[in-house]
Amino acid sequence: MRIRTQKNCLLCGITADEDFCGACQRDLPQLPTQHCPVCLRPVPAGEICGACLKKPPAFTRTIAALRYTFPADALIHALKYQTNLAIAPVLAHLFMARLEAVETMPDVIVPMPLHPIRLRERGFNQAMEIACYIAKQTDITLLPDGCSRIKHTLPQAGLPWKERPKNIRKAFSCTMDLSGKHIAVVDDVMTTGATLNELAKVLQRQGATEISNWVIARALPEIKQAGPFTSF
Repeated sequence: MRIRTQKNCLLCGITADEDFCGACQRDLPQLPTQHCPVCLRPVPAGEICGACLKKPPAFTRTIAALRYTFPADALIHALKYQTNLAIAPVLAHLFMARLEAVETMPDVIVPMPLHPIRLRERGFNQAMEIACYIAKQTDITLLPDGCSRIKHTLPQAGLPWKERPKNIRKAFSCTMDLSGKHIAVVDDVMTTGATLNELAKVLQRQGATEISNWVIARALPEIKQAGPFTSF
């Protein structure tokens, strides 16, 4: 007879069978049902949004587990800034639920690289921690050193959205032959998409034909403020 191990809900602390109790699981912030398949911006009928049609990004699509608002943001902050590495597989598990609807899986997984200076400061790469768990569970090849960050940029989170593409420009390098490959880039948060787009450009130059962003959370403007939304 198998004895089920009881846990405490990561959010409210009550006894639960999984990482979250039923109520907290239901309250996790979800993406709009109808959204752009490329950047996840909410749009009617789920068609490609105007921003992606006007200026197509280098990546093909984006898949995210949650919307970047409370408590998803608190969970990611606990991993990223409080070194709570036990949260990485929890976030990865939330993301993998989205893969059930994916028809074609990628050939390889590339975690968003950190610059060596940032890596020494933090002590770990949160994207790598998440990507390792996803790769193990999906049996997809992980390329931990496939790309490198060669430019020590200012933190994107501290910059106005319009300045982020310039800040991240020419920040990445890749020497692998990715001809004909479908690449999944794993990261914790997608805000404007500037960082993911810059890395996707490098992957394209190395021959990648499809690039999927696999992120834990997508930051989106509030619905009441919706209007022209420049992602890239």
